[in-house]
Amino acid sequence: MNNQVEKKQDASGILRRITKSNSFGIFIILLAMCLLLTLAVRDKFLSGSNIVSVIRQFSFYGILAIGMCMVIITAGIDLSVGSVFALAGVLACIAITKWNLPVFVSVLIGMAVGLVVGYFNGFCVTILKLPPMIATLGTMSIARGVAYTVTGGYPIGSLPDSFKFLGLGYIAGIPTPIVLMVVLAVLATLFLQKTVIGRWIYAIGGNEEGARLSGVPVNQIKRLVYALSGLMAAISGIAMAARLGVGQSTSGLSYEMDAIAATVIGGASLSGGSGSILGAIIGAAIMGVLRNGLVLLDVSAYWQQTVIGIVIILAVTLDNLRHLKKK
Repeated sequence: MNNQVEKKQDASGILRRITKSNSFGIFIILLAMCLLLTLAVRDKFLSGSNIVSVIRQFSFYGILAIGMCMVIITAGIDLSVGSVFALAGVLACIAITKWNLPVFVSVLIGMAVGLVVGYFNGFCVTILKLPPMIATLGTMSIARGVAYTVTGGYPIGSLPDSFKFLGLGYIAGIPTPIVLMVVLAVLATLFLQKTVIGRWIYAIGGNEEGARLSGVPVNQIKRLVYALSGLMAAISGIAMAARLGVGQSTSGLSYEMDAIAATVIGGASLSGGSGSILGAIIGAAIMGVLRNGLVLLDVSAYWQQTVIGIVIILAVTLDNLRHLKKK
């Protein structure tokens, strides 16, 4: 009898924690958006092909948001992810088509570029003591410039099917980009919640000086976080190049804004110390559903940008309100 009572209490406790979490509230907003779109454009929005298309599309933002979330938890920001997205994609394509390297090696090269650029961001922030916004703004320009230079502004095509599988293929009937996003999200969640380094990342965002005095290697952890953000951007950019069948130096423009918006909408605080990978993924889903809904409702492309901008402002405003309440 006592065991049954304890199990019921445990279940009710878990349910309360779920309903009180930021991710649950964001998930309710996502469901509400889906319901409204269902009522407005039921035949179009609820079609199987459209649902798969929406999830496939926001999976690229979702992967970016995974890395961005970890950076924002440390009270940082990474404006370079859109440019790294493009640079990694075009370099992987060049390695395949011009250097005649195997697909696997080419993909590793693209991922390595993301790691290096991300680590350089961390170096600028921790060693050169540049503000994260300035450091990553400079890297954003550098990475985009290199992408333009190595391609001459032309798309890199004639890619093999084995490479296109990363963007167009299916694993157990699920589009490959979605599988990538889910696997990376699970790994990142375990990393943040189950490892000492993950707890240090939250500690740095909550109180950097306190974390340093407690023996946390703050500079090393920050460099790691920025490197992981660059890696996520590279993986996403390579997958997008595979989906489009070409590497383009113009890809990923303004994607950094989508990644930041998704992370903040998902409950991460720009002041640092809070946030979750699940919340970032749900935030990316909200951005994806919003974009899809605007298209289905025949909203002008110009007004779509306006609406996205308003959503970003509202997300940051809500973050500020949450921060003020905590004080």
